[in-house]
Amino acid sequence: MLIATDCAQLSALAPSLFCLLLFANLDKFMVSSLNSQPTTATPFEHTLGTPLTKQPITVLQINLGRRCNLACTHCHVEAGPKRTEELSPQVCEQLVEIIRRFPQIETVDLTGGAPEMNYGFRPIAEAARVTGKTVIVRSNLTIFFEPGYGDLPEYFATHQLHVVASLPCYLEDNVDRQRGSGVYNASIRALQRLNHLGYGRIPKLGLDLVYNPPVPHDSNFYLTPHQANLEQAYKTYLKEHFDIDFNHLFTLTNLPIGRVKHSLQKKGLCQPYTKFLENHHNPNTVAHLMCRNQLSVDYLGNIYDCDFNQMEGVRSHLPDGTPISLSTLLQTNNLDVIQTIQTRPYCYGCTAGAGSSCGGALL
Repeated sequence: MLIATDCAQLSALAPSLFCLLLFANLDKFMVSSLNSQPTTATPFEHTLGTPLTKQPITVLQINLGRRCNLACTHCHVEAGPKRTEELSPQVCEQLVEIIRRFPQIETVDLTGGAPEMNYGFRPIAEAARVTGKTVIVRSNLTIFFEPGYGDLPEYFATHQLHVVASLPCYLEDNVDRQRGSGVYNASIRALQRLNHLGYGRIPKLGLDLVYNPPVPHDSNFYLTPHQANLEQAYKTYLKEHFDIDFNHLFTLTNLPIGRVKHSLQKKGLCQPYTKFLENHHNPNTVAHLMCRNQLSVDYLGNIYDCDFNQMEGVRSHLPDGTPISLSTLLQTNNLDVIQTIQTRPYCYGCTAGAGSSCGGALL
């Protein structure tokens, strides 16, 4: 049975061969099918045996909106060029006040859609940097070549924003299959521009890449490869072919949310895939789950435990059941108002194997 650590053996191959095997011939390296097993997932909290609780909040992740220049097949946000939802000026002002008022926030994580395209991106990034916080921008890289956004690499560098960029493989065909024709070449050019500015090469300009596996097409499911070994394969290939440097690779599991969920449902695979994730639940990951020390904010100012709950509309609540918003945090003058994290069966995607988070593997 192939689990994350087994892919370490594959990465000893030439990088191009490793990636081709991983993407083009996954049927030869699959975990066994679940067709003969029950497909209804156990409630996540039942598996834990105890409520999942918050720790002190240190990360504020803000989804600025659904607008994006791409429409990737694995996007849990279902973002795209036709989406119009984005932050309002009022919510932007509340977020800036939250950032200024609470020094316990160490990291402001800006996502979308393409966060750079949505209202409030620059004011929020600058407010956070003025207060000394780390700012992560989750960029698709291709935005650099859209009209009106050509200054983004220099803007990122000027404000020392930490760039986390999607690149689901280091081979062209696999990237374009997931993200659209021409995306790979644009991404390579964008990475080279960032490198030229010092990203991935000097300590103050962090550049990380994100790997997402292909969306399952049948019931032979698989876990993400071993993160450290896949990172080395990426680094070797990108350096040899394009003289590209980056800091770290983050491997993310596809959760059955958004376009992934819709694709799985069309094939009758959503419940079996969720059950597969449950069957590979690793209790050692629970202490490191990203939802435990972060708040996720949507473009309306509502609060969630994570971006996945946000996309499913599962809001965070006060102990009395009242939904939480930015106004709640400002009125109570307290970020740590959530006791119990809201969980759903898709949470197994964050605990399967070596775990998964917006910062990659947990173990």
